[in-house]
Amino acid sequence: MSENSSATAPEAAEYAGWKKRVTVFLVGQTISTFGSFLVQYALMWHLTLTTKSGTVLALAAVFGFLPQAIVSIFAGVWADRVNRKIMIIIADSAIALATFGLALLMLSGVDDLWLIFAVMAVRSFGAGVQSPAISALLPQIVPNEKLMRVNGINSSVQSSLMLLAPVAAAAVYASMSLVGILFIDVVTAIVGLSLLATVAVPTLARAASADKPSYFADLKEGMSYIFTHQLVRWVMAIFAIVFLLIVAPSNLSPLMLVRNFGTEIWKLTVLELSFGVGMAVGGALIAGLANKLDRIGTIITTSVAFGVLAIVMGFTTNLILFFSLFFFIGLIVPAFSTSAMTLLQETVEPERQGRVFGFVGIVIAVAMPLGMAVLGPLADVVSVEILLIVTGAATIVIAAFAVLLPSGKRARAAAHASTGKSLVD
Repeated sequence: MSENSSATAPEAAEYAGWKKRVTVFLVGQTISTFGSFLVQYALMWHLTLTTKSGTVLALAAVFGFLPQAIVSIFAGVWADRVNRKIMIIIADSAIALATFGLALLMLSGVDDLWLIFAVMAVRSFGAGVQSPAISALLPQIVPNEKLMRVNGINSSVQSSLMLLAPVAAAAVYASMSLVGILFIDVVTAIVGLSLLATVAVPTLARAASADKPSYFADLKEGMSYIFTHQLVRWVMAIFAIVFLLIVAPSNLSPLMLVRNFGTEIWKLTVLELSFGVGMAVGGALIAGLANKLDRIGTIITTSVAFGVLAIVMGFTTNLILFFSLFFFIGLIVPAFSTSAMTLLQETVEPERQGRVFGFVGIVIAVAMPLGMAVLGPLADVVSVEILLIVTGAATIVIAAFAVLLPSGKRARAAAHASTGKSLVD
């Protein structure tokens, strides 16, 4: 194989035809994600415009993320014990069925908040099941030295959807309301699942074995590994802190926009477009610079940048500047998330990746609703601007401690040791 000439014969045979498999997999994920983005925007706009309540948005965050947190650790164990492709197909099918049910009920005139929250919970549960399987599946079909580049390309492609999805969501929402978007999501899910079904994904030898440990023994071993491996533990901590604190700029920015700059739908659309353009550009930059980036250095730098941008957003009274700052937040998101995920993919053995990424799902899913459970009600008491400034400053301080503490120095040394080969193309 010309792109992997240094691989051994078994490795070359294992990844033969990997480009075609990855292309089909990513195309399917892109189509499915497009539908999910439409629903995500439509639901948040619907709740924001009809309630203008920080408490309602906080509840939406809880229902949208807490089920994912609850199921993720168990799903991570499943992803190390079964065929990951089948696991993704089952979870995505359940999400599509729940969305279809909500569309039919709303079409008949039933649009209670509790019903929307219930479907958000089902979608969150399904996402919690499939997320660790997707993250652990990619290293099975991509050569290790190409992971950062493929992750960067995937991030850019997925982010580019944010250029189209808000515009499409606004057009459909204006003409057919939320119901039309729900039906579109069902169709895109069917297409995505059909493509995934054609991708050959090997079942891990450990998963195929009839002599594997019990489920709870696997769970205990995975938890022990996560908490005792210093690099994995450090990455998890950074994930938790950053996702907890960036709730303010990510989830409360639409609320600040509606309160300070007006309720026009085009403004919400431009806000999301700004973020989408930033993420698309950021993902492309990561794909191009994949093998030249210091993984941990990038994680820390982007964490500090999140804090600085949140503080500046808290002080701005200019709509154009507000959009521009959201663009730069989007620009650095792929650098943060891709570096962290690739570092874990390069460090963790394939047989443990399901459990590790299941825990990543828990960290993300718990951090966001926990942050909104606190910041959402606070946004009804104090201004969003104050929350942006306070959380931004906290992000900078914590990122500095993460580097200066002995545990941070040890994690950085471990990261350089584990990825030394991958840092050279």
